[in-house]
Amino acid sequence: MKHQPKKTATFAWFHGIAALLLLAAASVFYYARYTEPNLLRLQNVSIGAASVTPDLDGIRIVQISDIHLGRFYSPDKLQSLVTRINGLKPDMIVFTGDLIDNFANDPVSGAIAPILSQMNAPLGKFAVYGNHDQGGGAKRPYARIMAYSGFKLLVNEHQTLSIGRSKLVVAGVDDFLLGSPDLTKTLSGIDRNAFVLLLAHEPDVADRLGKYPVDLQLSGHSHGGQVQLPGYGPLYTPPLARKYTEGLYTFHADSRRPLQLYVNRGIGTTRLPSRLDSVPECTIITLKQPASP
Repeated sequence: MKHQPKKTATFAWFHGIAALLLLAAASVFYYARYTEPNLLRLQNVSIGAASVTPDLDGIRIVQISDIHLGRFYSPDKLQSLVTRINGLKPDMIVFTGDLIDNFANDPVSGAIAPILSQMNAPLGKFAVYGNHDQGGGAKRPYARIMAYSGFKLLVNEHQTLSIGRSKLVVAGVDDFLLGSPDLTKTLSGIDRNAFVLLLAHEPDVADRLGKYPVDLQLSGHSHGGQVQLPGYGPLYTPPLARKYTEGLYTFHADSRRPLQLYVNRGIGTTRLPSRLDSVPECTIITLKQPASP
């Protein structure tokens, strides 16, 4: 009886392993390119602060960020997102920047305002500039889109909402990479007893807020890294999103007014149309009174 050489058996074993690795790599590529970018995770976050009064308790704020409309995120997808958000029945909607991915190459602005205008929130809709909204000739078109859509575009300014006997301040600072940000102007003259919400596209701005009366900063920009590797984390995050990349952070928690930062992973993609372990996110923030001692 003739025996097969051991070399042939070893070659076949390696060939099988290689085939499995190629299949696994192809599966990961397909998931990252075609599956995860089309998912949407509704992330519920409770924010407690001393300035959350009974009037403000339970207010629901929906945050969206980094839509990056263009070749890989169509107006049809935006329409589906708007329908999903309206189904959440938010009290307020905030957009933390980067609406169109590359306005110079893909000015898709004509179809956007009629879709965004369908969003409903009784306490208002607010937005700030992201770096993609400032660059590539997008600055003025972005401002027009937001205005036509019923969003209040906050540029180094704030708006005070009276809710019962309480105040909720929504502040927005200009983009830190390509705009002209001014935190002092943005946050001057604010009622010291109000709950203060700051919209700032880049999350690492939080390190500059030590002397300002901010309860909660909402940011995007990082995309959560967009592609993360298990045990390693994001392969890349952009400038001013390298320290705080996703989720909730709390600063000087022992102070009278601790700052909380929430970093949204965003909706769309930029540079590469892929996401891995960084599912697109819509954040539902609920204001809560702190528990009684």
